[in-house]
This record gives sequence, structure tokens and C-alpha cells, in this order.
Amino acid sequence: MSFSRTALRSASRSVFASAVRVKAPLRNATHARYNSSAPPPPPKNNSLIYAAVGVALLGGGYYYYTTNAVKPTPAAIPKPFVPTYEDYKKVYSKIADTLEAGDYDDGSYGPVLIRLAWHASGTYDAKTNTGGSSGATMRFLPESGHGANNGLDVARKVLEPIHAEFPWISYGDLWTLGGVCAVQELGGPTIKWRPGRADAEASACTPDGRLPDGAKGSDHIRDIFYRMGFNDQEIVALVGAHALGRCHPDRSGFDGPWTFAPTYLTNDFYTLLLNDKWHWKKWNGPAQFEDDKTKSLMMLPADMALVKDKNFKKYVETYAKSQDAFFEDFSKAFGKLLELGVSFKPGQESWEFPTTS
Repeated sequence: MSFSRTALRSASRSVFASAVRVKAPLRNATHARYNSSAPPPPPKNNSLIYAAVGVALLGGGYYYYTTNAVKPTPAAIPKPFVPTYEDYKKVYSKIADTLEAGDYDDGSYGPVLIRLAWHASGTYDAKTNTGGSSGATMRFLPESGHGANNGLDVARKVLEPIHAEFPWISYGDLWTLGGVCAVQELGGPTIKWRPGRADAEASACTPDGRLPDGAKGSDHIRDIFYRMGFNDQEIVALVGAHALGRCHPDRSGFDGPWTFAPTYLTNDFYTLLLNDKWHWKKWNGPAQFEDDKTKSLMMLPADMALVKDKNFKKYVETYAKSQDAFFEDFSKAFGKLLELGVSFKPGQESWEFPTTS
């Protein structure tokens, strides 16, 4: 009996000791895991996370600004100035205000402004498509010094302050609008006009000899005007502008007015040329005619050619009988003259300006 209890206690201690020996290595292994000489894992790098967050915040801020910030309205963006009819009408009115000139010729700059527009346009050559009012090359030598342009510095100086006030207008447009204004304000017909002439440099000056020579006859007249694209009827109508103004010995060499009312456009040039008696003037200047009755009027050899040439003469007779016919044809021919060689923008309409007087 005592042997049995002793054996049981001995067996129990053996089992317990075995259990202790099994658990001990487990505790030691766990302890060894936390006290090993191997380094712990490195801490995680958060800089990439912060950068990603920053980019997201910046992107969100930019999106908010672009979608919610106050944007400039189209009206706040300056637009290039595009002159309208009303702007050109102001220029016309300013030219009209400058026409009266008590100390110049017969009291008006009108005739010399018409001559400027005429000579700026009459250099056109249809074959080469050079010359004409687009370019305004009479601002430069040698064209300003051509004999046919003597005295036109007066007209250019008259218009220069207007160009300074309206610097957006080209000289070509200003000079031709000056001619339109002068014709209308001096009692002539309405002339349709449109803008679009671009100024050029001195290199575009036209050669001398393209304008009519008052000392020559019908062959020369046709050569000059046919080169521009005019026919006989248009030639006679355009020469009717000689009803205005006068010749000056220090410019063309000729002297005197064509009519008794050189500041008012009528058909008097034709009636006087056709119906009055004329003779060669005896003087020291170039050959010209003077009227028998008053000896105060003049005609150029080129003027007399219009009644010596049969085809020209029939139009002289038409215009001498009817001022309305003259005005109608002159308006068309003068408007055509002012547009020779000009490249207008598509759709640019022609305008009419009311007279101020």
C-alpha cells in the first residue's frame, strides 16, 4: 500500500517535470525573439504620403479658383479700333470746316483739294496695276516734285491737322475724301465713297509723266485716260472739273480761271468752251487761249481739243445742254477715278455723306 502511494507520487512528479521541460523552451524561444541581436524593422517613410496629399490640395485649390474665381468679361479686353461711317462722317465735316479760305485764291481750298484727289488717283496704270490713290505716295520725293503736282503741297498741308486729329485714317482715304467733300460742298453732285486705301512707302512712287499735260492734244488725252481704263465719255465728264479753280504761273505756267465762278461747280465749263469765242493769248507764258469778250478767262490747248475732236465734242454738247447729265456722269467717273487700283475688303459698302452747307 505504501509502495503504491510512493509509486504514484513518483509518477506525478515525473509527468510535471516533463511538462516543465516542454514549456521552458517555448518561453525561452519567445524571450529570444524579443531580445535577439537582429535590428527591428525600419519605420515607414511618410514623405510620399505628405507629397501626395499636398498635390491633391493644390489641385483642388486650382480647380476651385478656375471654376469659381471672377473672370474678366469680354468688354474688359480692349478691341482694335474699327472706324465706322459715323467716324468718317466726322472727318468729312472737319474737312468741310476748313474749305473757306479768305486769303487763298478765290476764297476756298476746295479746288486744290479736288486737284490733290485727282492727281493722287490719276497715276494709275491698268496694265501694271500700279499707282492710284492707294499708297498716297505724293508724300514723298520724287513724286511730290513732279511738275504736274506743283502747288499741291498747299492741299496736303491743309489736310495734315485733320490727319493729326484722326490718325487712324490713311492718307489715301483722307485725300480722296477731301476731294469728295470739296465737290459736294462746292455745289456738285453726291459722290459715293468707301474707305480701304493703305499707305505705302517712298519705294512705291510712280514715274513722272502719268498725269495729263494741258499743253497737248486729243491723242495725248486718250493715251493718259485709256491707260487708266476710261472711255471718251468719261474723259469729257472728268475734264468738267475745270469749272473749279484756276491756273497759276508759278505752278503749271498757265494763268487764270476757266469760269466766272471758280468756287462753284456747274456745267459752265462746257457752255463757255462751246459757245464763247476764243483766241490765243498774247503774253510771255505758255500757249493758252483767252475769251474774246472779257479776256479774263482761259482755256488750255487740251481743253480746246475737246471741241476739235468730233467724238469728244458730242459729249461737250450734251453737258452744255444739261447740267443734270453732267452731274450724273461726273459723279460716276470721279468715283471710279478715286478707286482705281484700290483693293477693298470684301463687302465694304460705298457711302454717301450729306453736305454741311
